[in-house]
Amino acid sequence: MSETGTDAKLIRMANQIATFFASQPEAERVDGVASHINKFWEARMRRRFHELVDGGTEGFLPLVIAASAKIRRPEPVAAAT
Repeated sequence: MSETGTDAKLIRMANQIATFFASQPEAERVDGVASHINKFWEARMRRRFHELVDGGTEGFLPLVIAASAKIRRPEPVAAAT
């Protein structure tokens, strides 16, 4: 799958999680999205998520953007020497 296809899938997955948590009490929504992504997404997925958000939030639901500050940032990948 191309990076663009992978990026679109990542955005779609994050938005699906946000859509689920949108039905929860307002006080639990942001933490619910962040907790789910922190628990179930591997480091490379979270790394790419943050790269996408840092590059612009187009395509992401507002709840995903609100939760992004609570989603753990993995360590950067070390460059090969």
